[in-house]
Amino acid sequence: MKRMGFTLIELLVVIAVIAVLMAILLPSLNLARDQAQRVHCVSNTKTLLLAWLLYKDDWDGKLVPGATGIDTDSEVNWTSQLQWVDDPPNLDASWDLKKDAIQRGLLYKYTEEVDIYRCPADRRRESSSLPVAFRTFSIAGGAHGEGWGSYYRVTLYTEIERPATKYIFTEEMDTRGCNINSWQMHPRTTNPSWTDPLAMWHNKKSTLGFADGHAEMHTWQDQSFIEWNLIAMNEPSRFSFGMTPPGDEWQDIEYMRDGFPFKSLK
Repeated sequence: MKRMGFTLIELLVVIAVIAVLMAILLPSLNLARDQAQRVHCVSNTKTLLLAWLLYKDDWDGKLVPGATGIDTDSEVNWTSQLQWVDDPPNLDASWDLKKDAIQRGLLYKYTEEVDIYRCPADRRRESSSLPVAFRTFSIAGGAHGEGWGSYYRVTLYTEIERPATKYIFTEEMDTRGCNINSWQMHPRTTNPSWTDPLAMWHNKKSTLGFADGHAEMHTWQDQSFIEWNLIAMNEPSRFSFGMTPPGDEWQDIEYMRDGFPFKSLK
């Protein structure tokens, strides 16, 4: 009599083989996906940098206002009240309204693509424990960003010394539902300190975009800084803005202080 189909043992063997193959292949697939997201993130940052550079070319070297929402600083308001992106109507606004806020910003006409303002690895839409936020990237406060005293703020491209070493765009992890205003730190104190968290969507790495137009993935080193940011990314209800690193963990803060765009003291 001809046998039809598989026996139970044969089916179990096939299932076991498939499970083994999946265990072997999944890490490779995850690694490939992560690598693709990193490339995409760096590419998005480069596109934003190109828009940022085109804006300053159109405005005789003046930098686009780097905070969010409405610019109330009349001394340097040479275009309109809008800044590089607008704020959504409220922090709980829908995904589409947060996209609309980007499209109202001054840089959007140079990009015409809202998705480049987001890192594809940003989990703030998919995770139920995180606030829904669309935009990943922020402009550093020293690059014509929000207040904090104009003593260090750069408003002209020619004021940026060594542009290849000064970052403009960061991946920010604001826990409030939107990256509000500029990304800030305290760079000019005896003991520099962190103010806003950075997003580490790429396994303890973040993309930075520099004033000469290049972007790169930077790997963080200090455990206290990494843990502070991971709390923002995974347990935002426990997160507190502002952190002074211990004296033996200054590698990351010195790197970001040296790269923060601000006027020379001379």
